[in-house]
Amino acid sequence: MSVDEKKMLRGVEKESLRADASGFLAHTGHPTALGSALTHPHITTDFCESQVELITGVHPSAEACYNELWAIQCFTQQGINDEMLWVSSMPCQLPEDDNAIPLGQYGQSNIGQAKTVYRRGLGFRYGRRMQTISGIHYNWSLPGVSSEQYFGLIRNFRRNAFLLLYLFGASPAVASSFVEGRKHRLQALNEETLYLPYATSLRMGRLGYQSDAQSALAVSYNGLEGYAKSLQSALTTPYPAYEAIGLQDADGLHYRQLSTALLQIENEFYGTIRPKRPIRSGERPLHALRERGVEYIEVRLMDLDPFEPVGIHPQTMRFLDVFLLHCLQTDSPPDTPEEIAALSRNQHKVAEQGRMPNLTLERGKASVPLHDWGMEIIEQLRPIAAELGDDYITAVNAAHNSLLHPETLPSARVLRSIVDDFGGSFVAFTQAQSRKTRDTMLQTDLTPEQQQQLAILGKMATQSLQEQADQEWSDSTIPFSTYLHHYLSPEQLEIL
Repeated sequence: MSVDEKKMLRGVEKESLRADASGFLAHTGHPTALGSALTHPHITTDFCESQVELITGVHPSAEACYNELWAIQCFTQQGINDEMLWVSSMPCQLPEDDNAIPLGQYGQSNIGQAKTVYRRGLGFRYGRRMQTISGIHYNWSLPGVSSEQYFGLIRNFRRNAFLLLYLFGASPAVASSFVEGRKHRLQALNEETLYLPYATSLRMGRLGYQSDAQSALAVSYNGLEGYAKSLQSALTTPYPAYEAIGLQDADGLHYRQLSTALLQIENEFYGTIRPKRPIRSGERPLHALRERGVEYIEVRLMDLDPFEPVGIHPQTMRFLDVFLLHCLQTDSPPDTPEEIAALSRNQHKVAEQGRMPNLTLERGKASVPLHDWGMEIIEQLRPIAAELGDDYITAVNAAHNSLLHPETLPSARVLRSIVDDFGGSFVAFTQAQSRKTRDTMLQTDLTPEQQQQLAILGKMATQSLQEQADQEWSDSTIPFSTYLHHYLSPEQLEIL
């Protein structure tokens, strides 16, 4: 399959906590200057009211995608006044009381209420602390690729994803308050910081987005229908532990979660990569996939890089492009339950011990050194990079150098700076990097194109507030319980 850069399309979704000058979670509401978190197409919130999510459009080049993300973040920084965007995937200082972490608020429309209830359910199920972990999602597509081919890509991605965790993981340490009261394997760096000496991405390890309940799913990626059936079962079958939480409070006035199924909605399914399709108004994502097939994939394992102003560099995007093309073009045998379990073990091993010398991973029935397996993949990427051009060759060469020199990896650099420059304090390191990023956003001269983007974002913010008000008015005659019953009905997941 021959391809050039202009045929590939990519976009980024970036999450960041808003923190105050002292490095504590901001308790202000989503700033009005940023518009409505419900309806703004580029600036919303994730789990927490203080967790901004920035969304680019779709771009034919890594550079264009990066430039738009820069403009969106610059606009956001201007709108949050003295607060700063926390540049690490692992959270800033959080309130001692889990319930003091504010849920995202989206107004009084039915869909707005549903978004908040969903987040309340996540809090009951997994704890609010876990949900404050942030990251970057990389959305990627190539015209003419079928659903079957995308699922082949996904299977190969999952097999080789350890390399991305190794190369780009940037969360080897965390504030000790994050794990207070939880069992963990971390070591103390100082009184307020915990870490693992060879960790690459604690975010993608046992402390991150993990779920014992979901681990029993073992969803297969051998095809769209099998994938859809697995998710539909999880979305419609009650789960005893979540039934015990209850659907509503004792007085029946407030919802505690959207449903008592293993998954409230499709987005609750955790994974390093997802098949995706844009949805229509009121449509369920699973229905969209079944009816119109996969349109793009969403890579979900990328940490925020604290040393990059917007959390990711164009060179990293280019490496992802080559990596994903390789996953697409390489033969992709069906997965098995045994392989799925092994891949999970590999993920945890690399997340927590990835830089350990001579670390080995499971590949089939064999045990292979991470370094050797990584080098095999890098060599397979070279012909693809050569076809795409010099910038892509540079990206692959940089990855090769990182395999040879693990001390240059983001995770190693983060840990070294924490120890050498900030007395072992994760919070002090991230606070300093966050201030630096804030100043960069506020002081850098923007290109005319970026200035124009900021003006457009301002107009979108105003318009989005009106759109939210219009949505609330149109929903005023439909009870929330009626809306929820219709939206969550099993029929909404199927093609009738």
